[in-house]
Formats: sequence, C-alpha cells, structure tokens
Amino acid sequence: MVQRETYLTGFTCLRCGTDFLPVDVTYTCPRCGGNFDARYDYPQIRRVLTPALLKNREPSLWRYRPLLPLRLPESPISLSIGMTPLTRAPNLGHALGLERLYIKNDGLNPSGSLKDRASFVVIAHCIEKNIHHVCTSSSGNAGVSLGCLGASARIETTVFVPQSAPPPKIAQLLVYGARVFLIRGSYSQAFSVCEKVSSHLRLYNRNTGTNPYTREGKKTVAFEIWEQMGFDVPEWVVVSVGDGNIISGVYKGFFDLHEAGLIDRMPRLTGVQAAGSAAITHAFEGDGVIRPVKAETMADSISVSAPSDGEAALLAVRQTDGRMIAVEDGDILESIRRLAAHEGVFAEPSGAACLAGLEKLVSGQHVHSRDRVVLIVTGHGLKDVDRASEIAGKAITVEADPDEVLQILKTTGD
Repeated sequence: MVQRETYLTGFTCLRCGTDFLPVDVTYTCPRCGGNFDARYDYPQIRRVLTPALLKNREPSLWRYRPLLPLRLPESPISLSIGMTPLTRAPNLGHALGLERLYIKNDGLNPSGSLKDRASFVVIAHCIEKNIHHVCTSSSGNAGVSLGCLGASARIETTVFVPQSAPPPKIAQLLVYGARVFLIRGSYSQAFSVCEKVSSHLRLYNRNTGTNPYTREGKKTVAFEIWEQMGFDVPEWVVVSVGDGNIISGVYKGFFDLHEAGLIDRMPRLTGVQAAGSAAITHAFEGDGVIRPVKAETMADSISVSAPSDGEAALLAVRQTDGRMIAVEDGDILESIRRLAAHEGVFAEPSGAACLAGLEKLVSGQHVHSRDRVVLIVTGHGLKDVDRASEIAGKAITVEADPDEVLQILKTTGD
C-alpha cells in the first residue's frame, strides 16, 4: 500500500522530557522507562484540519488522519471506529441540577468499547510495519478490541486475561479468533506475563503504558466531542480511570487541538476510579506518588493495582485544574441503573462509574448548573450482564392468560 507523509514529528518522554524521532521509538523511553507522548507539526495541522475541511470526511476516526501517527493514505480496516453519538441527557441533568449534561456513548464502537480507538491505531501501525502478530494483556475490553480489529485486518492476536474477567468478554475474544490465555491472577499479573512473553518471542506488544500508539487512538474521542459540540469544548469531561490511558488520551486530544490553535482553552478533566482500585486518586489527594494497591472492585475494566499510565493521568488532571474521585461499587451499580432507566444508555460497570463520580463532583459544588458537562461511557452493558442483573429487578412470570396480566396491572396501578 502506498504511503504518504505524516505530520508526526517525534515523541517526548513524559518522565524525563527527552525527545526522540519516530524511527527511534518502539515502546517506553530507553533512558528512564517513562511513557512516550507523540508530537506533531501543529501549524500545518491548523491548515489541514479546519471545520470546513472536516465537513465531507468519512464518519469515523479516520477523518482526523492528520493528527494520527500513521502514513497510510486510507483506512486499512473495514470496520467504522469512532464518531459515536454525543447526546443530551436531560433527565439525568434535571436530577443533578445540570442544564447542559451530555453523554458520549463509546459503547457503540464495533467491539463495544472506547478501546477500539486505540486498537485501530495499533493495528494500522502493524500494517505499516508489516507486523503479523500482536499481543496484549487485558482485563477484557482491550483484548476484545484487539481481537475484533485484528480479525478485520487478518492479523494474529494473543491476549492474556485474568481468569476472573466476565464470561461475555472471554466469549467475545474467542469468537474473534484470538488466542486467549486465562491467567490465574490479577490484571497486573497478566500484564507482567504479557511483557515477558512478548519480549521473549518478539511479538508486537499493544500493552497500555508500553505502546505509545494506544493514547493516539484514544485521543480521538476528544476530537469528536469538539466537533460534535460545534467546534467548541465543554467546561467538564468526566471519564472512568483504570490504568490512566483513557484520560491521558482525552487530555492529549484536547492538547493537540489547543496546540493547533483550534481551541482557546482546555476543558477540566475528572477521572473516576473505583474506591477499591484508586491508586491514581490516592496520589492526586496525597503527595503525587503513585503506589500500587490491591485492586478489589467488580468494575473489572478499571480494576488495576499498578496503573501503567498513571503519571500521564495525573498530568492530565492537574494541567486542566480537574479532579480525581473514588466511588464505591454500590454507587457504580446504581449508576448502571440510572443511565439505563433515565437515558436509555446501557453501560458496563466501568462505563457507568463516570456518573457516580459526577454526582460527587456536583455535591462538592465544583460544577455550576450552566456548565456543559460530558460523561464518556467507555463500554457497553452487554459486556457484563451479571452485574446489571444485580440491580435490574425481577420480571413477572404469568400464565399465558391476558386476564391475569390485566389483574396484576390493575393491582399495581400501571
């Protein structure tokens, strides 16, 4: 496939600040082990990524190709990733006292999660480099996403998943044809196994916090929010946080737009963690040092003991005068019910955590009633139906008799 020039100029280590050329970057910084962040020719980006030029581009994240670290002239994957809906949430907004609340529903991506954005860029990079086998560790969604897009691109995938991952996610992986290893241990242990196996066998590694291309895919959700809000940005964006890569990606997207002169301010970012997996929140509230925790939460997608992109997540929150918030599992479960019953959005636990965090943000009087607030729902509820069943209530079993139904409806007043 013919390749064209990219606007990518290099990568900067987020820890030590050292700059590297794209050809010198594979995974983390060789000097200090820090994570990399991509940099672009922003003056040129401003000329080629205008609202007028975006008007007729395809409805996927590929419309933002100038701000992707890729040389391919056209999308290498037939699946349409991105351009998920941004919709008003008037019912929840009224309950919270917010006049302009929005939901960005990334559970509507092909594999059911925001992580399709990261896998798209990783798989496209593999195609550019003629790589035929890629691996990752995952609590479920990243692996499912990689399996889905790898199948579309005919690239072999190997995924290391904690044995405790929800069965629907494991089923998705297997249906997509991924080679799946269920690890008797935590996500962090699966991560470690993947790192060692990929190094030994020289497999290309998608792992979050190792591979700098994942953030470059996830940042496209920020581009879409900007475009869908009439080429403007909200006052607040709230999103769940596990290893930190999604919120650092959201930050990077708005940073790129700001550097290109396409926005004049950054939204305030709030990251929401489960209380039993809140290493980044503890660091935000304490001395800034991220220390591993023993992750215990039913929200598997954000159950992380040692966040691999925690430093970038802290930077994202602090640079935007944002917040980090920890919420209890019970509040996450209730948020699943409220998102579905009030706005028709079915989210998995990690996807619903953002609403529980927003409630704390509102109760702490950090948000004004007229602020525009965007909740990013990161994953679809069908990925973990068992959790939804815990709060869904019970169906009514009756005989095949309409009179019985009518009697029950009269009795209950419905």
